[in-house]
Parts: sequence; structure tokens; C-alpha cells
Amino acid sequence: MTFRRSRALVAAAAILSAPLISSVAFAPPAHAWRVVFDPSNYAKNVLTAARTLEQINNQIVQLQNEAQMLINQARNLTSLPYSALQQLQQSVQRTQQLLEEAQNIAFDVQQIDQLFQQQYGNIDLSASEQQLVAGARSRWQNTVGGLQDALRVQAGVVGNIETNRAQMSALIGQSQGATGALQTAQAGNQLLALQAQQLSDLTAVVAANGRAIALSEAERTAAAEQGRIQRQRFLTPGSGYQPGNARMFNN
Repeated sequence: MTFRRSRALVAAAAILSAPLISSVAFAPPAHAWRVVFDPSNYAKNVLTAARTLEQINNQIVQLQNEAQMLINQARNLTSLPYSALQQLQQSVQRTQQLLEEAQNIAFDVQQIDQLFQQQYGNIDLSASEQQLVAGARSRWQNTVGGLQDALRVQAGVVGNIETNRAQMSALIGQSQGATGALQTAQAGNQLLALQAQQLSDLTAVVAANGRAIALSEAERTAAAEQGRIQRQRFLTPGSGYQPGNARMFNN
């Protein structure tokens, strides 16, 4: 009886303890439910991420700067879409053509030397009165032609003023609206070309006026010499009056 009772108690204890053993056997380990937070490791990770982000931002800024530099280089290499060279050359050619159309004595050193020697040199004492008058008339024509040429050159230069004004206005507008260094430099060079063209016009006017004045002075000097010779001839004793036959009527 006692033995049976002992076996029954052992069996009951085994039955009651089975769920507990099962729960203990299949229960997860205690460390699987615990989250470990390491502040030092977290701070290092955050610092690393911040540094990485900063490097990326720096690279983005560098790329932006390089892109802007390329854009600026493209602008600096852009040519000026305007040129006043043709109009300026035409103005210079018009003034030069007026100088080349100089009458009688052109702007040529050899021709000037030759004609001055012929017309303004020493008056030939043996020349006839008719030759002296013809020479005086030729010199007068040279003077009048020089004055007319000077007036024509002046009129041509005045005609270029309006063209120069329009070109100057256009070039200044192009210079102010230039997008790069090349356009600015080209606009400045064309403004210098305009200034050079104006200086050439001024040189032409000075040369034409100087030529007219020189011809006038040369004529005056030659006329004084010719007057001296004619006066000398008049005062030089000759053969005197010689009577001759005169016919008053045809019959």
C-alpha cells in the first residue's frame, strides 16, 4: 500500500511538473529580449555620418564652382556679334579718295618737286610776256584748285560725322551689354578704330588746308618774282621808239 502510494505520488508529481519543465525547456534566453545601447558607439556613428555629409556638400560646391567657371570661360570666349569695321573702312576710303582727286598738284613728293621746279622756281628772264602770263595763270589755277580741294575734304569729313556718331553709339551699347572679357575687349578695340578713323579725317583736313595755304604762298612768292622781272624789263633801256608805216584803210 505504501509502495503503491509512493508510485502514485511520484507519477502525479511527474505529471504536474511536466508543463513547468516544458516551459523552461522552450523559453527563450533572457539576453534575447534585452536591447543594449552604447552611447560611445552611437556618437562615433553620428560623427562619421556628419563628416561624410560634409564631404559630399563640399564636393557639390566644388562641382558648382567648376561649372560656373566653365560658364564664365564660355562667356569670356564669346565673340562680339557686331562689327563697325566695314563702315569705318568706307569712311577712310572716302576721305582718301578725296585726297587722291587733288587737282594739278597731287599729294606726291616726286610730282610736287617736279612741278614746283617748273612753275614756282626761278622765273626765266628770257621768257616772253605771253609765257610769263601763262605761268602766272597756271599758278593761280593751282591755288584755286588747292582751295577747292581743301573745301571738298572738309565737306567729306563733315559727312562722316553722322556715320561716326551712329557707330560710336552702337559700340558703346555693345560694350555696356558685353557678357564676357572678349566682347568687352572687341568693343574697346572697335572704339579705338573709330578714334583712329576720326584722327585720319583730321589729318586729311590738316593736309588739305596746309596744301592750299602752301600753294597760295607759293603763288604769291612767284608773283612777286615775276613782277620784279617784268619791272626790270620795263626799266631796262631798249632800242627806243622806231617809227613804222600804219595803214588805216584797206584801200
